[in-house]
Amino acid sequence: MFKKIKKKLSTSALAMALGLSTVAADVSAAEHNWRFSNLYGRGTAFGEVYESLAKNIETMSEGRIKVQVLYSGEGVGTSGLLGAVKSGLITMGAPFQSMHAGELPAGVVEIGLPGGTDDPKELQTLFHDKGWDKVLTKAYGSQGMVWLEPYIQPPVYVLTKQPINSVEDLKGLKIRAPGAYGKFLRNLGASPVSLAWSEIYTSLATGVIDGSIGSNMIDHRDGNHVEVAKYMYRLPLAGAQVLPIVVHRGAWKKLPDDLKAAVRKATEVHAADQLRLSKQWESEAVAEMESKGLQWSPEPSDADREAWATAGAGLWDEYASKDKYSKQLIDILRNGQ
Repeated sequence: MFKKIKKKLSTSALAMALGLSTVAADVSAAEHNWRFSNLYGRGTAFGEVYESLAKNIETMSEGRIKVQVLYSGEGVGTSGLLGAVKSGLITMGAPFQSMHAGELPAGVVEIGLPGGTDDPKELQTLFHDKGWDKVLTKAYGSQGMVWLEPYIQPPVYVLTKQPINSVEDLKGLKIRAPGAYGKFLRNLGASPVSLAWSEIYTSLATGVIDGSIGSNMIDHRDGNHVEVAKYMYRLPLAGAQVLPIVVHRGAWKKLPDDLKAAVRKATEVHAADQLRLSKQWESEAVAEMESKGLQWSPEPSDADREAWATAGAGLWDEYASKDKYSKQLIDILRNGQ
């Protein structure tokens, strides 16, 4: 994707797309000028949280780092985000690892395979006490990136245009579900499709897809997906998602230790904000969508629950075989059981 972007845009056009025509006075005011790309559009709930991260970096660095926030589609597409950070085209990114399964397999394990825990304390222990942080630092470092404090988002649910009264109803449906989520749904007979979040509404409305996962309920709400798909299946594909903030290693090396500490602290504040706000927003999002006609599936039968569990059971072995970092992460998971 990154090569396509480079091919499509001239240097000047790309500079405009990324907003590099910064006012000279602003450039001279900061020692380091960063571009931070995320997955969301302007005005969305999570988009504003990323904006807060950028502001906190500026504040905690006492203005020595200036951060320009780039939203979905502003210069770099969702599937090109990781490559843009690797190359330094973007200084900092908040990628959705499932969109980069082929580039960095360990990221798909990091985000959370189906059947994983939804307990924030267990996740914090996994990352900070059991060694996932060390493995992921090496995994991202092997590709020229610095891995910073990850953040937790709520469970992942699938929204469809037709009712799902049992898992049998998923068979043959085209569902936007990248990465391990797609493999999980394929095991239940669905046909997964990989699309950026910004493409979900139109694809549902035009029949390109029959359903979609969101990164969480808030995504479904902010994308107005319930206008074109009103049915939510009760069982989550994953109990929680853990996503990283990554920085181009060349830019990171240019920072003195005090600024590195400031950026790390800002990402820790951001992680706390994500967890606190997403819990609040999730209940608000569900209530708002229900007021617009969202309907939940019937309570799943024991057979449906068993099929759901079986669909995710083989994914650990599959992802452990992808690369050494994925295997290390899954070995830690298994040792903790």
